[in-house]
This record gives sequence, structure tokens and C-alpha cells, in this order.
Amino acid sequence: MNISIVYFSKYGNTQRLAEALAESLDAKAVILLFPLDQLPNSNWREADLILMGSPTHNMNLPEAVRPLLSSLPRKILPKTPVAAFDTSYKMSPWLSRFSAANKLASKLRKLGGKLIVAPETFYVMGKEGPLYEGEIQRAQSWALAILERMHPEAGN
Repeated sequence: MNISIVYFSKYGNTQRLAEALAESLDAKAVILLFPLDQLPNSNWREADLILMGSPTHNMNLPEAVRPLLSSLPRKILPKTPVAAFDTSYKMSPWLSRFSAANKLASKLRKLGGKLIVAPETFYVMGKEGPLYEGEIQRAQSWALAILERMHPEAGN
């Protein structure tokens, strides 16, 4: 199985999560870890699963991420399983719908991806972080649960 973990990180928190996801899945799959702006289009087509993450900036995707996603060819991910995550400070539950993960999930679906789990938010302290204690472990558990959902036999 080939898993692409793609991320954008401004303060390093989303990158730390992406690296932790890669570490947790390394024994179960071939992992390709890329910053979003360095991902070649060919890697999208070779992935059996794509995990994409970004920080939430002003209740949206960061300005730097939007043109990168818009420049991708339509339907580049025909039925490819995808999952989205973000980093954000804790906000009221009704504002969580404005998370970068929700926006990423929508963009990935428009690219043809098949969302296999709900978007997930991992929390940072304040605007720049660091991540709250336990968020790295929660992210690793989330990634393993995704793999288990895709291939229940892989969890054994």
C-alpha cells in the first residue's frame, strides 16, 4: 500500500503531525511525505490513500494553500481514499465547521477523492502552538484507525 501524506505548515505544528502520521504508518505501508508545494502530480495517481493536513488560518485554509489546490487537475484522484486534518486553537464547537480540515475534505472530494473518515482537528496552544500534550499520539491513533477501516486485516 502507498500512502501519501501531504501537508502545509506555517509554524511547524502541522509538519510535526504529518511526520508523526508517517512514523505510525511506516511499518504498514510505503509512505511518501511531502510539503504540499513540493508534491509532484504523479504522486497523486500512485497513492492508495492520501492524508492531507493544513493549519486553520482565520477559519479557513491558509492563503498559500488555496492556489496550490486550485491548480490541480480536476478528478486527479478518481475514487482515491482521502482524509483531511488540520491544526487549530480550540474554538467553540459551532465554529469548528470553518476548520481547514473541512475545507481540505471538500477540495479533495472535488478532485475525485473518496472521503473515508470525517475531517479531524488537532489542537495547538494559542496561535502558533505548540501542540497540546497528547495530540501527536491522538494523530497516530487516528492514522492507524484509518488504515484499519480500509483494511481490517492490517490491524492484526
